[in-house]
Amino acid sequence: MAIRLTDVANEAGVSLATASRVLNGSARKPAAEISDKVRAAAEKLGYFPNAQAQALARASTKLVGLVVRDIADPYFSTIARGVQRGLGDSGTQLLLASTDSEPEREIEAVKAFMSQRTDAIILSGSRGHSEDEGLLRLIGNYQENGGQVVVIGQPLASTGGIQVDNQATAENLAGELIRAGHRRFVVLAGDENLLTSRHRAQGFLAKLKRTGLAAMEVVHGAFSREGAYMAMSDYLRERTPEESGQQVCVFCVSDVMALGAIRAIRESGLRVPEDIAVVGFDDIPTLEDVTPAISTARLPLEEIGRWAGEMVLSHGDARKTVVTGTPVLRESSELRTENR
Repeated sequence: MAIRLTDVANEAGVSLATASRVLNGSARKPAAEISDKVRAAAEKLGYFPNAQAQALARASTKLVGLVVRDIADPYFSTIARGVQRGLGDSGTQLLLASTDSEPEREIEAVKAFMSQRTDAIILSGSRGHSEDEGLLRLIGNYQENGGQVVVIGQPLASTGGIQVDNQATAENLAGELIRAGHRRFVVLAGDENLLTSRHRAQGFLAKLKRTGLAAMEVVHGAFSREGAYMAMSDYLRERTPEESGQQVCVFCVSDVMALGAIRAIRESGLRVPEDIAVVGFDDIPTLEDVTPAISTARLPLEEIGRWAGEMVLSHGDARKTVVTGTPVLRESSELRTENR
């Protein structure tokens, strides 16, 4: 027979309400002597508190929801690991939802976390040009009822979070490549409707323009490994014989896209970086296993996740932190000998 809270109260000789306050974490604390009696009775009978009852007693579920675009992308899995670190030993559990880049699924995930009465929701992933009114209404309702919202990427008007300065980071990366001697660039710009890919491409192109340069091609496509593979394949098929004899530096607006571009280059019988140099953005952990080592802009992804987790614990909804990445040049962008 299941042991009930009533049984614990009877064993300890206290009221049901008192037993509940002790075991379910209420802000109203009975005297230490009474609390000890209740806990001893619970241990003797083998009683385990009900999580839902605990949540009602302390107005907290100790649950945090994390919404990401694609959990298979190392960018997001690294951030998720950081969030877990940020929550530390607080006893808070992390719930995860992946949207596969579909706005409707993001709204569904937020609704699901609201129904589970999570204490906070962390949204990680690029936003579109205009803010979704349905999502904003949901978030507003959630906040009015005491929920916290932290956004990683581009914070919404009513939230705090960690904003990545993608444009400035891309400008700095372009500057380093120019200083290294590159003059011919192609940009795999991803989905121009996503702010992340748009700002990264804009920053890179702006730096080229200020230096008196221009990209040979700007190719749009899906903000994914497969999207970059297709975009790179199209570019290689259509480039002129004159372009084919020159080393080109291809800037991909994410590391995952850089991996797709490299696959297309190798399938075409070309070499990286001797024929085509490749540069990514993010510095995801899996780059350590790639040959040649890929040049990129390093973002502290795990730290970004950790800061978001800590922000939840400190109830820092209104606080915004801006992060700028660091250019890291490796073998994949080495200049061909005759171009030096």
